[in-house]
Amino acid sequence: MYNAKTAAKPRRRPGADAAQPQPAPEFPGCKPVHLPREEMEDSDQRLEYWDGATQTAWICEPVSPYHELPGGRLTRLTERIAQVRGAPIESYGSMDLRQSGGTRSIMQADESVYLHPGTARLPGPSAMVIGVDDYPDVVLEVDHTTDVRRGKLGLYESWGFPEIWVEVPDQRVASSRRSRRAGLTIHLLEDGAYRTAPESKAFPGWAAAELHVALNEPTLTERTAAVLERVGTVLGERGGTGPDDDPLLRSYRAEGERALLRRMAARRFGEDTARQLAVLLEDATDPDQLAQSGMWITQSANGAELLGRIAGQT
Repeated sequence: MYNAKTAAKPRRRPGADAAQPQPAPEFPGCKPVHLPREEMEDSDQRLEYWDGATQTAWICEPVSPYHELPGGRLTRLTERIAQVRGAPIESYGSMDLRQSGGTRSIMQADESVYLHPGTARLPGPSAMVIGVDDYPDVVLEVDHTTDVRRGKLGLYESWGFPEIWVEVPDQRVASSRRSRRAGLTIHLLEDGAYRTAPESKAFPGWAAAELHVALNEPTLTERTAAVLERVGTVLGERGGTGPDDDPLLRSYRAEGERALLRRMAARRFGEDTARQLAVLLEDATDPDQLAQSGMWITQSANGAELLGRIAGQT
């Protein structure tokens, strides 16, 4: 297994000798070209990395659909987690990561995820700037023709990114490095260096093996849905939120409860009362109000008494 502490890659920890020579990063599957700053700013090519000191860009092969799929799936997966959690999660896709000041360097992430977009200092329209914006809670890198471990991972480490996921998909293009075993590896930053971990810290309890399965499923399975619910529940408990704090799930739940109340009223007082009840509760979403309506269905002597109580509370 890859060990970030012993691999040969550029790394600088707080207090390290700034003059100490650092190994040059490698970007397999990319070719270095001279790209002046002014041309780089207008370039629409896929740049894995741009070195501000030498004004050298590493340009990779055209992006294949297989490379883009995991990032898109991660966005959809985190949206489901956000619903269960009851608080938003923001994904930024393929985003530029820039050093601020001096001879800046730029690296491109495949997918960047913020767990607390409401309170984080989020990236601006052009890039995430280190030292200005908050780090993403998770960065996903997808290895096809590249090998993140030999270049980008060391840079992520020296720049201080807290959690990196490196995904080698099951389905790859013909030019992929077949020596790499399919799977996902989680790298957590501790004391200035990455260590591999069996599960995510940002998404508690989401194991690397479960992540790999989820990122390679063409459709969401019940097994993965259960994992997303579990992770979202833990995040919600930590933040004091839940499904009722998500507008869409709250609406679905309320719709189901209103339908149940209508059936209860129809059995007890007949269809006419049930129809009138449905009109009175048409826009009701408050859990306490709906629970109280259920109690009144069981306690009211007749339909008129029930409808009077419901009308009084609405």
